[in-house]
Amino acid sequence: MLGQPQTDPATADAIARRIADRRAVLGLGPDALAREAGMSRPYLEFLVSAGPGFDPNGFLRIAAVGRIALPGDPEPAVFPVNYSVDRGTVVYRTHEGGAAAAAPGTAVSFEVDRIDDHRHTGWSVLVTGTAERIEDHETLQRLLRDLAVQPWAGGPRTLWIRIRPTSVSGRRITSTPAGDEDDET
Repeated sequence: MLGQPQTDPATADAIARRIADRRAVLGLGPDALAREAGMSRPYLEFLVSAGPGFDPNGFLRIAAVGRIALPGDPEPAVFPVNYSVDRGTVVYRTHEGGAAAAAPGTAVSFEVDRIDDHRHTGWSVLVTGTAERIEDHETLQRLLRDLAVQPWAGGPRTLWIRIRPTSVSGRRITSTPAGDEDDET
């Protein structure tokens, strides 16, 4: 069985950063970016994850669906949301009164990952921070114009939530011999 191609670590990291930056500039989701680049989404994800270092922010930019964890009564609740990264924050759309409509000032966690069951590899990024509602008209117009946040859930999703990170961490999961550690940041 052939292993994954080996790439100079500096080159692999530079490629991953350029892909994430270009996706942010174009405002494309990962499927659209792969289509525009003429490659499969798994190959695009391979390119992003090929470097030896782990930059959680780069991985955060490549995905389109994550999970928001909110405090609940009696227990926390987790909901999938379509999202994007905007100026170092995570933003997503929901509707007023919806399950993912975090109250301003709420401490939240946001997680995104990709797992390849066949290769036994993957990555995960965790953002913790504070939720706020975006209500400024100019900001809302910019987000609608510049970001590719199209909720899969039906119905209008006019409420924008921003997560201001207090920490961003992540790990790459690889099939390694026993005793080797996963990359963790």
